[in-house]
Amino acid sequence: MQPKINQIVKFNHIMTRKFFFLGLFLAAGMGLSAQVSAILGDWKTVDDKTGEVRSIVTVYKASDGLYYGKISKMLVGEPGLLCTECKEADHNQPLEGLVIIRGMKEEKGELVGGNVLDPESGKFYYGKIYLKDGKLILRGSLDKRGFLGRNQTWLRAN
Repeated sequence: MQPKINQIVKFNHIMTRKFFFLGLFLAAGMGLSAQVSAILGDWKTVDDKTGEVRSIVTVYKASDGLYYGKISKMLVGEPGLLCTECKEADHNQPLEGLVIIRGMKEEKGELVGGNVLDPESGKFYYGKIYLKDGKLILRGSLDKRGFLGRNQTWLRAN
């Protein structure tokens, strides 16, 4: 009779540990997912050279499961400004409504793997987006690893 009780106790101990680690794993995953959901919404773009607030960009998750960001409102310049420096389909498109963050995916609480359009130069850069102290950090770089680039800090619009 004693060996069966020991087996039951041992089994309970093993199962308790498994459920504990499973819970920890799920909680960590939910925390990262919550961080990405905090990236979604409206952000004030701030020129990293002048400090001027230039536009409102809406970051959203599309039906393809990837993340995008479009200029929803220009705060400087004349109404109806066009992206004259943009290439191909974006050339001469209105800045308001222009998708400048494209095809990013969620990875470890950040958005990575997509491209960021600089409407002033018309150039695309590799992009990375994450939160730091309640602010959105957008890293645009020439290389996929992010070594050759610069950051912009955006502020929550609400």
